[in-house]
Amino acid sequence: MAQLSPHIALIQEPNRNIFVPLEASFNYPEKILQFGTGVLLRGLIDFFVDKANKQGLFEGRIVIVKSMASTGVDDFALQGSVFTQQIKGIEHGELVEQTWINNSISRVLSAQSQWAEILNLASSPDLSIIVSNTTEVGIQYVPELLQAGQPPVSFPGKLLAFLLARYQNQGGTKAQGFTIVPTELIVGNGTKLKEIVLKLATHNNLDAEFLNWVATGNSFCNSLVDRIVPGKPMSDVVKALEVELGYDDNLLIMSEVYRLWAIEGGAEVRQALGFAAGDSGVVISEDITPFRERKLRLLNGVHTISVALAYLAGKETVLDMMTDPELAQFVERVAHEEFVPSVRVDQASATTFSNEVLDRFRNPHIVHPLINITLQYSSKMAMRNVQTLLNYVADHEKAPRLFALGFAAYLVFSKVEAERDGNYFGIRKQAEYPIKDDRAAVLAKHWAGYTNDAAPVVRGLLAEQDIWGLDLNSVADFADLVIADVASLLSDGAANTLRHVLSIK
Repeated sequence: MAQLSPHIALIQEPNRNIFVPLEASFNYPEKILQFGTGVLLRGLIDFFVDKANKQGLFEGRIVIVKSMASTGVDDFALQGSVFTQQIKGIEHGELVEQTWINNSISRVLSAQSQWAEILNLASSPDLSIIVSNTTEVGIQYVPELLQAGQPPVSFPGKLLAFLLARYQNQGGTKAQGFTIVPTELIVGNGTKLKEIVLKLATHNNLDAEFLNWVATGNSFCNSLVDRIVPGKPMSDVVKALEVELGYDDNLLIMSEVYRLWAIEGGAEVRQALGFAAGDSGVVISEDITPFRERKLRLLNGVHTISVALAYLAGKETVLDMMTDPELAQFVERVAHEEFVPSVRVDQASATTFSNEVLDRFRNPHIVHPLINITLQYSSKMAMRNVQTLLNYVADHEKAPRLFALGFAAYLVFSKVEAERDGNYFGIRKQAEYPIKDDRAAVLAKHWAGYTNDAAPVVRGLLAEQDIWGLDLNSVADFADLVIADVASLLSDGAANTLRHVLSIK
């Protein structure tokens, strides 16, 4: 099988579902510096840039900075940084399958072995955008001193050194500043990164004029990203694709259809990020809080309220859950009847987003194990869903019925049956499953007193204000509903309990 070549016509026959590079795009100037080579960046950020280039809207390429030097064969160098992205999923109820040949990346440089070359990029008049995804741990303050010729340890340190090189080479004018958009999954990522860079600059005794230019001459934008990019498809999918396209691709990735990059900024940021015009998934807004709220409540929250019930019913993946008629009905109804009305955002946009979420849950090409979603279950339930519960009660003066069942299933899932070396386990169908929850010891303490009466256990757990931030026993009729559902789940099983609740709601 031939290797993917960046300089030939990759597809000989036109196909509306295969999108290939424009020949001229291999000569576009480098406009973006990207810290990170991960699949999320390639499947979302680099996708947006590539799509804009294919429309002739941005005409710019990306230089990637990776933390480590290459060992063995470097696939980016081997393939000229060109890679294939398979997009598969459901959009508006219809199956979508697309193949994108992405050539938005011009080259990949190692911070360890090519630091001088990276700093030389600071003098480029074309380079005006910096993006990153170094994981949440990457945006942390490390009190290090910049050393000539040596790459800093931390990402903020590397960014500071690059900004300093720009300042020293180009001067401290607004026109020479960057639009900096981190995509790490923390609230206020741009604001936090800016604070750390300025703190680190002060730690290095850099002059006040430089600090002022960093603060006022560069735009640090908060952003939110949302797309499932599992990475390389399963081997059978890869083989089929190789036959279809006629080449091998060691950088091949797969993603769902849905995509969102919400960036906080106004007209100046919109003008700087010219690629944003290429896809409606790039949203530039003065306030991205509504987008974060929608994702937290209607995607993450609905996942969290549903997963235990599906797992207790014997399902293994999100797709298994959505192909079971009664579980699918539960997910759809709890989302539309209880979550959407309780989210304090525009209701039309909430409904649209909720429908998109349900499409994503039904994606037959994404394997999402339910047990993985239960990691740190108590913290997720508290952060994502307690406010939804309170909002619903405030609006309806009663607890949400389906929500109560999902919460009861979480408590039953968290019923600790065994503990070994600090690891906790529940039991489903005579088989153990892990309870990986920082609150597992608290859960175990309450469940240890269980006989045949669920009420003391449930009321004790609802009273754990360290988890929930308040005593949930005080919330309308919530405790009574949860107690009844826990008792039913333990005696009658998940399927029968769900069937009963759906029949009365």
